[in-house]
Amino acid sequence: MFSNISVALLCIAPLVRAAPPDADGAGFNALILQVIQSMPREGGYSVASPASKLLSESIRLAPRNLSVEPARANPSYCSGATYLVFAGVCQWLIRDGDLALSDEALRALLVTGQRDGVGIWGRWNANGPGTARLFRELDLGKNFTDWNQARAGDFMKIFWNNEIGVKERGHSVVFLGTETEGGVEYVRFWSSNKPRGYGEKRVTRRSVSYAIFSRLETPGNLARAAGLPGRDAFLANMLTARFSQAEVREKCGM
Repeated sequence: MFSNISVALLCIAPLVRAAPPDADGAGFNALILQVIQSMPREGGYSVASPASKLLSESIRLAPRNLSVEPARANPSYCSGATYLVFAGVCQWLIRDGDLALSDEALRALLVTGQRDGVGIWGRWNANGPGTARLFRELDLGKNFTDWNQARAGDFMKIFWNNEIGVKERGHSVVFLGTETEGGVEYVRFWSSNKPRGYGEKRVTRRSVSYAIFSRLETPGNLARAAGLPGRDAFLANMLTARFSQAEVREKCGM
């Protein structure tokens, strides 16, 4: 259904300046897709501690900006891959004069081993609706579950089972579209995927039990990052408790 959109956006030449939200309300999706094209390919998948250390080393402070070097983060894992895209978008916007962040806000974007629910990375990396909860707290854009609203370039949390929290099986990705082949509907996305790492993947739509989409619309609100509460108990408790879709909707403004 969205495959033609995703193909068109992926073929755009590299941007000279980061595009503002486009007329049809797709937010910064085109820029997200551009950043994906600059990401490494494959490199292996791992959730072991060395991969997290490499992720930390790949996002550093630069003068009044971030220095994002995704090639350092090999092997990788899903939430780290999508966070690198998010950080890359910030880097491009700051470079082009479309986003201004204080030193405190820039430091808040770094990956420093934060536990789930702690800081920006700890929210993004948490079980459950980590990215969606962060978007809600900082008012970065809208969260939704309606597949008919989804556009290529939306951040997406896939749940492979009906659990949210301690027993969930999930995947952090960037949505690329859906397509039908042989009467079967498939979902296309980009992330770090088992076993090869960075790249696109396609799964059947029916294999996705539940999905939350988050669309970046107001990155300027990252200026509030330094004032974000240090710990979000809702996400921190995902490590030990089970939650309902109703609770997720309430906490993520859906």
